[in-house]
Amino acid sequence: MDWYAKRTLGSLVDTAADLYPSRTALVFEGHRWTYAELRDEVNCVAKGLMALGVVPGERVALWMTNRPEWIFALFAIAKCGACAVPLNTRYRTDDIGYTLAQSRSNLLLTLDRSGPVDYGAIVASAIPELTDECGLGFAQFPDLRQVVMLGETLPRATSWGALVSAGASISNAELTERADSVDPDALLFICYTSGTTASPKGVMHSHIPIRNTHERAQILGMTFADVHLNYLPLFHIYGLSEVTMIAVLTGATQILMDVFDADAALDLAERECATILHGFEAHYLDLLVAQKRRPRKLHMRLGTLPSGVPSTIPIAQEVQAVFGPTVSGFGMTECWAFVTVSNPSHCEEQRVHTSGYPMIDYEFRIVDPESGHQLGAGEQGEIWIRGYAVTKGYWEKPNETAEALDDQGWLRSGDLGLIRDDGNLVFLGRYKDMLKVGGENVSPAEVEAYIREMDEVFDVAVVAYPDARLSEVPVAFALAAAERTINSAAVIERCRGRIASFKIPRHVLTLDAFPMTPSGKIRKVELREMALSMVPDAEKTAP
Repeated sequence: MDWYAKRTLGSLVDTAADLYPSRTALVFEGHRWTYAELRDEVNCVAKGLMALGVVPGERVALWMTNRPEWIFALFAIAKCGACAVPLNTRYRTDDIGYTLAQSRSNLLLTLDRSGPVDYGAIVASAIPELTDECGLGFAQFPDLRQVVMLGETLPRATSWGALVSAGASISNAELTERADSVDPDALLFICYTSGTTASPKGVMHSHIPIRNTHERAQILGMTFADVHLNYLPLFHIYGLSEVTMIAVLTGATQILMDVFDADAALDLAERECATILHGFEAHYLDLLVAQKRRPRKLHMRLGTLPSGVPSTIPIAQEVQAVFGPTVSGFGMTECWAFVTVSNPSHCEEQRVHTSGYPMIDYEFRIVDPESGHQLGAGEQGEIWIRGYAVTKGYWEKPNETAEALDDQGWLRSGDLGLIRDDGNLVFLGRYKDMLKVGGENVSPAEVEAYIREMDEVFDVAVVAYPDARLSEVPVAFALAAAERTINSAAVIERCRGRIASFKIPRHVLTLDAFPMTPSGKIRKVELREMALSMVPDAEKTAP
């Protein structure tokens, strides 16, 4: 018998509603739902899905921006015993077509529009039969039976209202019987990786990571008295696990935002008395600027901020002084959100300079990727992970699964890191982001941390640029601080004599904004492509 009782995602809403029926579960654009009302919304959608023929094991794709309906649908899919396929809201026609086909999704839940993005038009382009009222089937998607749209619907799509109305044909007893029969070890998620270097891979997870999320809530002392501010994309495992799931597990309140805006977020945090903030360094950098420009009276008792990378440390340190204490952690789609985490009682150095201690029943190794030998404390290498919630593989991609997982269950993360003498893991970046300059290893994060100290620089990102003699050299992309300009030559000159010559950026290119992932990470693959076009031709092969 497992010492930790296995639970299903759908059951969490029922438990929270039984324990905290009148407490506020969700706030969105002035609308509020108690936990009892959240359960009612989830049950209505679950019955609707059952009425549309969703059976255990089927895949239901979820492609919409942060909205209450996304949350209702997630827990409803779980109650039905189906598998949720959360899709990136920055996907466009080809991305949607690929992931729907590759996941063999049976149902798509989407919306008509969000801000300037016409999601309905993108769906219609990917699935042209949706505009034909007399059409039969979807030629490119043989597994897809139906598309449900929130808002204005396409001719062959089902409206959200019709989905909910259809659920009237399903009794409470039928829903309860279905929910009670869900296997916790069954497939619950297919979460697609970013796919920046190849086609996205669908990471498979069961309901088992609930344990990891629940234990972390306990470690961090999270309770029903907390108010989480959530501007992280719900399709990303960080926002899904660390806010939506933790809120329901603890009976806390979730303040949901459709998009991240630092000023709007701080206004909400002040008005709603938010106690916990979450985000990557890019989020906190914007929040710091917004708070300095117009201070708010905040009630933050804790924040989550994955740190350890040298470029993140100065930001994390400033957050401690301006907002309050944060905890760090490391995770990835393949092993869950935070499989290491620091504790609020740890010293500031541990919470800022590291990525925390391993969670219960997770093992870590630092391995030399060339020799395969395990490295000792303080030595940098590839992070390997083994634990109960590590993915069993990539959906219908056996070759990629074999490359990532060995026969003993160790996950090769592709991330660079080390384990300190005190047991803390330090995440140092992606191996593919490391530069090899004339045979010397260069960490972009180290160079970024140095340049970010310059007064005129707001933020910086360093990437590799091809070089005829040295194979590759560093190139820096920089954002100017408010009311400042960046002199590229001056930045390079200030590096001379301070850092090793091979670490000095060959070029400093200025931008108004970085290309970002929806989760708040800089898309360095795009910066590398931009560098190829932005570096002057005369300098492209300069020694």
